[in-house]
Amino acid sequence: MKDELFDELIASIREGGKILRGKAKPSRTFKVAAPDVKKIRSNYKLSQNEFAALMGISVKTLRNWEQGRRAPEGAARVLLQVAAKHPKIVWDVVSAKIQR
Repeated sequence: MKDELFDELIASIREGGKILRGKAKPSRTFKVAAPDVKKIRSNYKLSQNEFAALMGISVKTLRNWEQGRRAPEGAARVLLQVAAKHPKIVWDVVSAKIQR
């Protein structure tokens, strides 16, 4: 590795350390709004029990999301985004597993 690139890498690592320790602010941040789980479920016209089964989650988890006590993270957040934008695809994937 060239010295110039190595120096840039070291500077970047040091800057990241300062940000993590709260001694510097990041140059940019990304905020992704939490999905409106209750709205997504209502678009499917399903009860909490039915929607929880469709998503493969517990009813308790769904209630916590809908009431704002918790927020979906990781794969659950992505699945909800897919469910919101592509309901036909979700139905196609899970229709064999859930009887309505």
